[in-house]
Formats: sequence, structure tokens, C-alpha cells
Amino acid sequence: MSTLITPSSRRQFLTLLGLSAVAVSCGSGGGGAAKDQTKTLRYQGWAGSVILPELAEDLGFLEDVKLKWVGNTISGPQDIQSAATGQVDFGGAFNGAVVKLAARKAPITAVISYYGVDKAAYNGFYVLKDSPIRSARDLIGKKVGMNTLGAHSEAMLDIYLQRHGLSQADIKKAEPLVVPPVNTEQSLRQKQIQVGVLGDILRDKALETGGIRPLFTDYQLLGDFSAGTYVLNDRFLKENPDTARTFVTGVARAIEWARATPRDEVSARQVEIVKKRGRNEGTAPLKYWKSFGVAETAGRITDKEFQLWIDWLAERGDIEKDQVKASDLYTNEFNAYSRKGKPSVAEPTSKSGS
Repeated sequence: MSTLITPSSRRQFLTLLGLSAVAVSCGSGGGGAAKDQTKTLRYQGWAGSVILPELAEDLGFLEDVKLKWVGNTISGPQDIQSAATGQVDFGGAFNGAVVKLAARKAPITAVISYYGVDKAAYNGFYVLKDSPIRSARDLIGKKVGMNTLGAHSEAMLDIYLQRHGLSQADIKKAEPLVVPPVNTEQSLRQKQIQVGVLGDILRDKALETGGIRPLFTDYQLLGDFSAGTYVLNDRFLKENPDTARTFVTGVARAIEWARATPRDEVSARQVEIVKKRGRNEGTAPLKYWKSFGVAETAGRITDKEFQLWIDWLAERGDIEKDQVKASDLYTNEFNAYSRKGKPSVAEPTSKSGS
């Protein structure tokens, strides 16, 4: 699932997670002195894409905080696991994946939404134009390619099948498979899978080529919504509150800058960033960028963005009912964005304090 340079096995992850939790429980209360706080954040990127923290840094919104790229990933769950164990300082994932990791007592807190769904930014479940698949029931026994399991795309698939009356037994007969996003279109056209999940840049590029059609989209299912959040390790938040505030507020400013700036200008800026960072990536797909899809102003988080997935996971049996409380999963404390684009006093929306 991961393309991180130093991946951990599941056993290693659970061991590291336990050690991380112990470290947090033994940590001193309160934040560290400003001069002792780290000013460099390690992170994973996405090949051929510009994530919001990278955009924020390029725009100067991170001020004296710097980013250190340690590798790429194609998996949100893997990314936030790495944040939980301290392999990176922040990670981003679908909110359902955040719920699952928090239910395992991982020492993480969501601090800002970073992607979502709207008319311009959405994922579609695509089939070949001449495919016999026309309905939810046609997906029984079919292979559905997506970037990772247990995350956004699998949730959308489940919701689609549920809404069209399929039983849990039939839902389990649809076969989600991990396919790297950059290979999904090719896998679909070569009939290695019958359905491919395509979003944003990769979706529009495939549609431009032709020969495919959408079965459904997540926008059709749920409309506008913020879908994923960046998380920080709780120990990091305690020891580096000022750095966390600079980081979160900088990302918030980048969200609003992208919302207010002409699309072509945002796209051109991303192309410049990719060229400057020198990771041997193509920039042509970036011309298709349209939106980050974040629903709330400055990426502020609300209970509803987690409650849908808490209910979904409980229904699937992945977590116990009432095991996780939405307001315990996030904080807006470090988001000091104001509508004028300058830091201000943030609302005290925090864990159990919304």
C-alpha cells in the first residue's frame, strides 16, 4: 500500500504505536519553550501532485517553519500511521481512516481539513463505455480498482451499494483492489479491473482520452463535504504548539488563497513547485487541477465530518458503537486564520470542546 522509502510491517507499526502512546503518557504537560520547538516538519508527498503544505510553504505562509520530504505515499491510512508512530510529523487521510486509527488509541489529533468533494473535485467510479455494468447489482463479483482499502473510495462503494438495496452478503462480493492511481486508467482499459476510481487530474485526463463513462461519483452520493484531515501526533502538539499553529494556519491560508485565486494561476503555481523540487515528475497533469474541495472556511473541522464515518464503521463492525466520539478526534485550536487572511485568535473548538 505504501511507497514510503522505509515502510514498516504491521507488527512493527503496532509496536511503534505502543511505544509512541507510552511516550505521550510520560511526556510533560504544556508546550515547550518557543526556542526549543522544532521548525522542520517531516512529511510524505504524492507523486505528480502538490499537497497543501507544499503550496503553503511556497507561498511563504509557513513563515519560519520548513518542510522535509522523506518519500511518497499513495495511502492515506499509511500516512497517518506514520504520523502516529513518529516516522513523519504530519499525515493526511480520509476521515474514516482517522476514526479507525483513533479507535485503536493512536496518539493523534486532526487539526485541519485538506481535501473534500465538490462539483470540481470528486472521485468517480468509471467503467469502459461498452461495459455491461449499469447498476449497483452489476458490481457483484467485479473488481474495483482504488488507491487503498478501508478508506474514502471503499466507503463510497459501500454507501452506493447500500443505497441501491444490496445486502451485506452481496456487498462483500464486490472486490475492491489496490491499484496505484497513476495505473488505474491503464488497468481499466486493459480490463484487468472492471471499475476504476479516478479523481481530479487523473479523471479529467482519462475522460479527455475517451472510451470510459461514470457509473457514479461521490459528489452524486453526498454533495459538498470535507473528506480528509491532516493529523499531528499528540506529543508533537504538546511539545511544539507554536510550530503547530504556524503550520495549521499556513495551510488554512493556502486553502483560502487557492479558493480566491483564478484556477489557471493556482495550477501554474503547482507546476512551478513540482519543477523546483526536482523529483523527476511530469507536470502535464497539473493543468487539470480545479479545486481542493475543502468545504469549510480555512479547513476548520466540525463533528459532522467524522460522525458519518463513525456510523459507517460501526455498521460494518470495524469499531464498536459509541467507541469513538467525534468531538474527541479533532481540534481547531491551532487554526488562527481570519477571513482577512491574517492570524487571529482561533475559536476554542477542540477535543470535546466544540
